[in-house]
Amino acid sequence: MIKTGSKAPDFRLKGVDGKQHSLKDFKSEYLVLYFYPKDMTPGCTMQARAYSKNIAKLRGLDAAVVGVSSDDLKSHSRFKSLCNIKFLLLSDPDHKVIKKYDSYGDRGIFGMGTIRNTFVIRKGRVAKIFRKVNPTEDPKNVIDFIRSS
Repeated sequence: MIKTGSKAPDFRLKGVDGKQHSLKDFKSEYLVLYFYPKDMTPGCTMQARAYSKNIAKLRGLDAAVVGVSSDDLKSHSRFKSLCNIKFLLLSDPDHKVIKKYDSYGDRGIFGMGTIRNTFVIRKGRVAKIFRKVNPTEDPKNVIDFIRSS
């Protein structure tokens, strides 16, 4: 299981921007890497909008935000456009990275799938893990953590 202080698992995923992205591509002081179940669902839409609403604050703290789900790039593109998402979305259709970040498992009545977890990464290490987050409170909690670091 991934722990605070451990080396962040590397990844190589395609983004909605059409490019391949890996951990080393993010040069900000902090990378906020969050995993969510599905594009266009109520909780995931609330979370993406909450991050978009707070994107200026996060960038002011030298933090990049990246959302990851197993949805394909066509779905991500539609989600980004319809919800005015102001950050990168990555596609992990095989759940390989989602599993590396301990974010795949039993979701109760929703069955097996992606668990809503957020990882704050600093200098290649996991600085903070927020598990089973509340979609609307997640960005505030992340901002509070980064400000106190």
